[in-house]
Amino acid sequence: MPIEMLKGLPFSVDTWSSKSSTKRHHFLTHAHKDHTQGICIYGSYPIYCSRLTRTLVLQHFPQLDGSFFVGIEAGQCIMIKDPDGDFTVTALDANHCPGALMFLYEGKFGNFLHTGDCRLTIECLQQLPLKYVGTPGKEPKCQIDCIFLDCTFGQSPLKMPSRQSAMQQIINCIWKHPQAPTVYLTCDLLGHEEILMHVSQTFGCKIYVDKAKTPECFQALELMVPEILSEDTSSRFQLFDGFPKLYQRAEAKIAQAQSDFQHEPLIIRASAQWYACDDGISDIESQKKGRCDQPVRDIFGVWHICYSIHSSKEELEWALQLIAPRWVISTTPSCKALELDYVKRLFNQHRNFNDPFWQLLGFSMDVESEVDVETAPDVVEVSSSPLAKSNAQDYAENSQSTTSSFSICRQSNPSPPSKTAAPVTLFGRARLGLNGSYFKHEEKEPILPDENAVIRCSDELEVISLKKDEVVVEAGKTLAVSESLDIRSKESLMHTETENCIFESAVGLSNSYNPSLRKLYRSMHVPVPRPLPSLTELMNATKRARRRL
Repeated sequence: MPIEMLKGLPFSVDTWSSKSSTKRHHFLTHAHKDHTQGICIYGSYPIYCSRLTRTLVLQHFPQLDGSFFVGIEAGQCIMIKDPDGDFTVTALDANHCPGALMFLYEGKFGNFLHTGDCRLTIECLQQLPLKYVGTPGKEPKCQIDCIFLDCTFGQSPLKMPSRQSAMQQIINCIWKHPQAPTVYLTCDLLGHEEILMHVSQTFGCKIYVDKAKTPECFQALELMVPEILSEDTSSRFQLFDGFPKLYQRAEAKIAQAQSDFQHEPLIIRASAQWYACDDGISDIESQKKGRCDQPVRDIFGVWHICYSIHSSKEELEWALQLIAPRWVISTTPSCKALELDYVKRLFNQHRNFNDPFWQLLGFSMDVESEVDVETAPDVVEVSSSPLAKSNAQDYAENSQSTTSSFSICRQSNPSPPSKTAAPVTLFGRARLGLNGSYFKHEEKEPILPDENAVIRCSDELEVISLKKDEVVVEAGKTLAVSESLDIRSKESLMHTETENCIFESAVGLSNSYNPSLRKLYRSMHVPVPRPLPSLTELMNATKRARRRL
């Protein structure tokens, strides 16, 4: 699922919503349906994409106005006029599916690379201007400020074969089963056309595609590779529907052949998803999935080949080392950028949170998130680029901004924090359906964090991580502390808290303070707050005052 672009940017990428409709320019990386959701409702001129993507989208959504689209092809660089300053866009081949592009944006807001969905290879990176690509052990001459990265397999340790190697595995699997009367190819997704064409050319046979069952797939194939299509239902090679109920249909095909005393059909599924998913499988099945260099048959009789149109984690790490961006944002909600070792190193090396943009940020303690908060806390971090200054003005006026749980990491040096803007965020909470609020202007009652904690005093933000929670609240200020505190940017925290926070009372704490808590206050040169008197003592004091009167 694509994510909304930062508010200071004048363009959207692959998102079609009320929020993205306020952007002046729109970009579509490719024609997969998860990247075109809402385009019929919120799509408007101009939408930049490749001509093939435009044709495929109009096939799926004939009600769309074709005049909305502006063509841009891989290798092409265009200048876009904008009231806030002209900027250039360079289109790059994404190595994902036909017509798929990556976009490099360069303007006053900085330089950004949006990969869309991609399979990063050396050929992909060679398309970038040389100044943005380094060499092993040497950083590039010019750093990309932010890369919006496809992290679909960012959590998987799989060493995926190249697409060419995977296609050769498919050919070898077919050669090894000459007795199979029918070969069913589960290649009905946009991006699998290359497999069908390779099989057809190797064996000199056309492939039967049922126009009634898979009309969209048939239209796409007819547009791109019409020479491989056959209308003969007895053809040995046939397109097989993927999900849903792939395994039930596969078992039914094999059972039918056995009942007719015929050789079993060969059913091939070219996808990396089966290898990456390990829920509820046996040890034997898990061992099979570890072999990505050869076809593997599962318990349902389906032969799997690890063919991926997304980058493996190893490829992502390799690409980030060469590009060395200052920020990384995952466009895949199921995998945050902090899952990647490169981003973890950035986060560990640059923990000074005195960035002038910290007041623009909020935190989403999404308890359902798959991120391990002990090793990779859900942190959003930005820097003082021209975009940051633009965002500061925009977001200071918008007090209704909401939170997100995307991870951004920064590499440049920080500068002193500003004290004028109220804490807001860069991303919208509504996209992920998050309900809680962590801002002073939205709080109605104290919020108790689960795993992480956020200190908010006046207009300053600082971050700590905790294991056992104790909370101090006064006049809308929230301080979360624990027995094991990891203070980020300790000197800045001491300075900020001394100037802006005076903790004179406590709520919900016992008369005896935890030693770690006392140590924390002393390290910040802040007086240890005295506990509030009990309710009984307050009532007695009120009675005594009345009696004196």
